[in-house]
Amino acid sequence: MRNRNRAITALALLPLGILPATAAFADNVTSTVDAVAKTMPLTVGGPAGNTSLYVTPVNGDGKKGCNLTGSTTLTLSVVSSATSVATVSPSLVTFSSCAETKLLTVTPVAPGSSQISVAETANTTEGTFSLAPAAFKVTVTSPPNEAPTVAVTGVTSGASYVKGSVPAAGCAASDAEDHPNPFAATLSAVTGPNAEDGIGTQTASCTYTDAGGLTVAGSETYSIYDETPPIIGRVVGPTAPNGLNGWYTGDVPLDWTVDESESPHSLVNTGCVDQSITTDQADTTYSCSATSAGGSAAQQDVHIKRDATAPSDVAFVAGPADGGLYFPNTVPIAGTCTATDATSGLDDCVVSERSTAVGDQTITATATDKAGNSAKATAAYTVRKLTPSGFYQPVDMGGVLNTVKGGSTVPLKFRVYDRGVEVKSTAIVSSVKQTLVPCTTAAPEDAIEEIVSATASGLRYDTTAGQFVQNWKAPTGAGTCYKVTLTTADDSTIAATFKLK
Repeated sequence: MRNRNRAITALALLPLGILPATAAFADNVTSTVDAVAKTMPLTVGGPAGNTSLYVTPVNGDGKKGCNLTGSTTLTLSVVSSATSVATVSPSLVTFSSCAETKLLTVTPVAPGSSQISVAETANTTEGTFSLAPAAFKVTVTSPPNEAPTVAVTGVTSGASYVKGSVPAAGCAASDAEDHPNPFAATLSAVTGPNAEDGIGTQTASCTYTDAGGLTVAGSETYSIYDETPPIIGRVVGPTAPNGLNGWYTGDVPLDWTVDESESPHSLVNTGCVDQSITTDQADTTYSCSATSAGGSAAQQDVHIKRDATAPSDVAFVAGPADGGLYFPNTVPIAGTCTATDATSGLDDCVVSERSTAVGDQTITATATDKAGNSAKATAAYTVRKLTPSGFYQPVDMGGVLNTVKGGSTVPLKFRVYDRGVEVKSTAIVSSVKQTLVPCTTAAPEDAIEEIVSATASGLRYDTTAGQFVQNWKAPTGAGTCYKVTLTTADDSTIAATFKLK
């Protein structure tokens, strides 16, 4: 067999679908993959690179035309020196004629460079092929880095939020290459005169740097305020005046409470001083008002007037005298009373318990001031009851009709006792009166046995007999009856009935 000495057939790369009409040098390998740089530029994330392998005869091995004649074939392997940078496919191609082209696809993987080359794995042509012109370099670069964006979410510049209700501030970043997730914003310290209470101005900031090193930032500045003013409370003991007319009659503690939970460091109190009122005083006003970053609390006033002292100098005006001695019918009326009160003033003075009952009695004067305090004074007196006894003979008692001649003078004899002691003063007798009465036919009759001189009259005390004697001159008019009644100074009475004849 004669060995053909073929010229080296060159393999070249040609973009898909493009074949040169004629080679610049028929015996040379021609590559249209950047004929000068022999480099295919690609970008990570960009489209894959496409090129074609083809065979160009060069007549260098004694045979004119293409070595691939008849049913001969040439099989080549295609490799990338750095598959971490770029890959190539297919990895194996077979030519059966010089008219064929084989499409290669180069896919970028990561920034860097890789050498694409071919190697003969099978050749049935008995010719030779130059493979070096088929090699080329692939350079892979990073894609163009678009600047990211970032925005603060949740809060808005210029907005005002109630303390404790500020929305959560977040960051929404956008990047064409990196696709970041949302993240929390960075909050500045609160500034302003009430910053210590978390009241004032605050800024939420977002900063984002993409993988390409580009940094963007954004911020929103807003205010935080306290919407609730202070709350004023008070405790007064007792809770309501325990005297009359709004007066307290004992010690009065007053305790103020001012609550400001949102902005306590901004709280300013006016008044609000705790008190303990232990002495009598006229109506006095105690006040409490407060302001804070949350606003102003309306002033509260507490009026306290204290009178724990009873009236003094309670005295009777008229009425029974202390140590007085009276008959039931001569006990003076109750009268009135007076007193003094230094703080709330006297409201009333009332005399009570006057009695005309026989025995030792006590009358009471009760003075009450406007606060309800009271004081008393008393006066003791005695009520005495006279006991008349009689009439004695010649007068009969017990319903007997004493018969006497009209115009006669009858001695009425009797005694008067004061609490068991005989009274001898004629002043004890207030009257002796006669009254015409019907004659009772059923009553027993008894004649008067003792008649005195018509000239004897008046009331006297007979010291010898130890009794009073009142001479009574009977009227004229036979058949008429009279009731003679003796009344003592206390209105006690004794009576006898007479029938004239």
